Amino acid sequence: MKKYLTIFAVFAFLGLAALIFKVGSRSMTPASENSPARPAEEYRGNTHLNPGDMIALPEAVTRGEMSLEEALLKRRSVRAYSEEALGLGELGQLLWSAQGITNERGFRTAPSAGATFPLEMFVVVNKVDGLERGIYHYKPFEHALRFKRQEDVAEDLFRACLSQSMILDAGAVLVFAAEFQRTTGRYGQRGERYVHNEIGHAGQNVHLQAAALNLGTVVIGAYRDEEVEDILRLGDPYRVLYLMPVGKM
Repeated sequence: MKKYLTIFAVFAFLGLAALIFKVGSRSMTPASENSPARPAEEYRGNTHLNPGDMIALPEAVTRGEMSLEEALLKRRSVRAYSEEALGLGELGQLLWSAQGITNERGFRTAPSAGATFPLEMFVVVNKVDGLERGIYHYKPFEHALRFKRQEDVAEDLFRACLSQSMILDAGAVLVFAAEFQRTTGRYGQRGERYVHNEIGHAGQNVHLQAAALNLGTVVIGAYRDEEVEDILRLGDPYRVLYLMPVGKM
């Protein structure tokens, strides 16, 4: 009997220790990591955004004024933009078109092999109403932007992208990154093909959404990979596969 009581006591102690560790770990998590998204207006004038701060985007529009057929007709690669800033709603709509959540199961606007969703959308903000210059991470479930860091990387990114002027002139540059392991973990080496397919699906969505919003965009695939990733510092799991600058025409 003593043997079983000892075993029970050991397991009870380990369970209590695990619970204490879990609670302690939560308490050490930065508050901004768990804080809800706030409207951009609440951050306006604050030059000290903290990494992890969440900025709510306006609700995505699901019934637009332009038909799909007209958007297909008007879709073009546009490389020259005006100096006018993008609206926060326009940026949010573009991000939603790429990876927005479309039902309660978490399915998105672009198809994904096995619903593995390897893509992550980041934004380099140059000129967007209500946002400071810097790098942001789109969070689809919250339809919000998570602030990464306040830094003007446009010049460095411009050079890494072989001096393509759209990087400097755009209101924002959408960065399509992928964590390949999410898909290759299920499908092996063939999963790499699926990730590249998915980039094409999401990129076309952005092209069509830009046409519907009367915005200009173009796909940039010519850049020095390691240099771009060093500039953006998105994190080890992510590889940058596409850049799409967007601006007013």
